[in-house]
Amino acid sequence: MAPGTSAVRPADAPERKSARERLLDTAERLFYAEGVHTVGIDRVLEESGVAKASLYNNFGNKDGLVAAYLDRRHERQVARVARALTAGQTPREQILAIFDSQRELFARPDYRGCAFAAATAEGPVGGPNEERSRIYRGYVRTVFARILHEAGVDNADTVAAQLHLIYDGAQMSARMEPDPSDPAIAANARSLVEGLLDSIGLR
Repeated sequence: MAPGTSAVRPADAPERKSARERLLDTAERLFYAEGVHTVGIDRVLEESGVAKASLYNNFGNKDGLVAAYLDRRHERQVARVARALTAGQTPREQILAIFDSQRELFARPDYRGCAFAAATAEGPVGGPNEERSRIYRGYVRTVFARILHEAGVDNADTVAAQLHLIYDGAQMSARMEPDPSDPAIAANARSLVEGLLDSIGLR
């Protein structure tokens, strides 16, 4: 480099992510694939190329990093459900679209089930993982309940709970089957939902 000049990043060169983003990206990949308990913080630091001081500055400790990981998963699931809702014009179509979005989720090559269920199973009873899982699950059920209430469905909360059982069951089934992307998993869940909606006259 000539004296008096400075390095200029090419316009098409990707901007380097912050230490916080690199930590969170690496943690999400490892925690989701292998488990929050199995993956040690030293491995996250090594694979992210971030110093331990940055972990403390951004998240405090591993528990803080796990919490941030689950918060990010929650945001992504909320965005997925929101996109699904825009695909439906009627209450029935909106509910079915949420289950259709599960099919796309199951087809991902890195799908390993519900991140919240896995984190809760690994954490202590009443711990922060469990609390975040409760918030996420409450969100999903609230979406179903809101749609049903607005449609004037009797016992909307009960039906929302039933839909939630199918939703959770589909995720668990996809996680446990040899091939999570098997279209029959999502198709069977959708068929159950259609039958339930037919039974309450939501057509």
